[in-house]
Amino acid sequence: MRYRYFLIAVPFLTVATAAQTAVAIPAFEKVFKKDYLDNNPHKEFAEEASKSPNKCLICHQGKHRKNRNAFGQELSKLLDKKKDAKNVEKISASIKKVLEMHIDPKDDKSPTYLDRLKEGKYPAGELEDLKKEPKESADKEKEKE
Repeated sequence: MRYRYFLIAVPFLTVATAAQTAVAIPAFEKVFKKDYLDNNPHKEFAEEASKSPNKCLICHQGKHRKNRNAFGQELSKLLDKKKDAKNVEKISASIKKVLEMHIDPKDDKSPTYLDRLKEGKYPAGELEDLKKEPKESADKEKEKE
């Protein structure tokens, strides 16, 4: 009898574990939404950027969530998904710090990520570009085929 329960439980545990690793960090997304999307004057953009799958494209690029866009790469340097997931103050401070960075780090006259957000745009680029797999990832997929 115990063996049957075990056989029933294993698939559910496997799916639950796999599903958790496939999504962005909910705590990071919640803080970003609360601090920057809920009060964004561009309501259409805020609504679009708050819904799946677009909300993932704030930090990620393409379908594979291992691919971070430029904004997500900078944020990942400051936050650890395991250690910082419950530290709302650190998450908020890190997001603020990255948003103040220039899109082109070599050009102090380039807009910041926050400038883009204030214009009702995704921090790291246009939505259509963010939906595409980054070149490195696309090349790796072709090599597998």
